[in-house]
Amino acid sequence: MTTQSAAIPAFKPAATTPALAASLAVALTAAATIAGAWFFQLVLGIVPCPLCLEQRYAYYLVIPLGLLIALAARGGAPRPLLLAGLAILALASIANAGLGTYHSGVEWGFWKGPTDCSGPVVNLGSATDLLSRLDTVKVVRCDEVQWRFLGLSLAGYNVLISLLMAAIAAWGFVATVKR
Repeated sequence: MTTQSAAIPAFKPAATTPALAASLAVALTAAATIAGAWFFQLVLGIVPCPLCLEQRYAYYLVIPLGLLIALAARGGAPRPLLLAGLAILALASIANAGLGTYHSGVEWGFWKGPTDCSGPVVNLGSATDLLSRLDTVKVVRCDEVQWRFLGLSLAGYNVLISLLMAAIAAWGFVATVKR
């Protein structure tokens, strides 16, 4: 007599690998962070400065790449491919932490920021356009903090989150190499 459990093979989920865990953790952390940035912008009305917008680029890279690496790891992709993907995640996160550190330094007055968001306005256009342009243009300065929590601005939190994502990706890289 055969039982139904003998006729149907048991479902065995694929083993979680370090590359899968790390890439998913980085992608989810990045997605939560960018959702938070959009919340501050769209709900709370905190308009991002040009440096803030540049710091988002790394998240726009890390989210799909992290998900792609997770899918590749789950599908049994070759180790060199997974290592390359994890290295890119770590490097993008470290570069973003560097940009966030630069922005934080601009906010604290340690160094000057780019002239397009912390310097003087150079081109005001013609005198006839000046009044209409002043009504429609809102200059968001990179050297003025719009929001702080526990002494850190959003740029400061970006540094911490980016370093965390880099550490997770580096852990995944090292653990994948050792496997």
